[in-house]
Amino acid sequence: MWKRWLLLWRVIRGDARHLYNALRHPRAPIWLKLGTAGIVLYVISPIDLIPDFIPFVGVVDDIVLVPLAIRFLLNRLPPELRTLES
Repeated sequence: MWKRWLLLWRVIRGDARHLYNALRHPRAPIWLKLGTAGIVLYVISPIDLIPDFIPFVGVVDDIVLVPLAIRFLLNRLPPELRTLES
């Protein structure tokens, strides 16, 4: 089980690093910046899709939705931003 969590952490960390590098690029599209701001607001917002006070399920939605949203943005990057070094 720990190997799965470690693998998930590595994927999320790599995707977040790639998203950060794409945001710093001078030709980063505005939709990328708005989408990233939306992800950050979702993470820090007290309003969730599933409230956090529900045991286990409340936290799992954040653990699942945030990486999916990051991967969604990365899959729609222009070709010149996809090849940035992490």
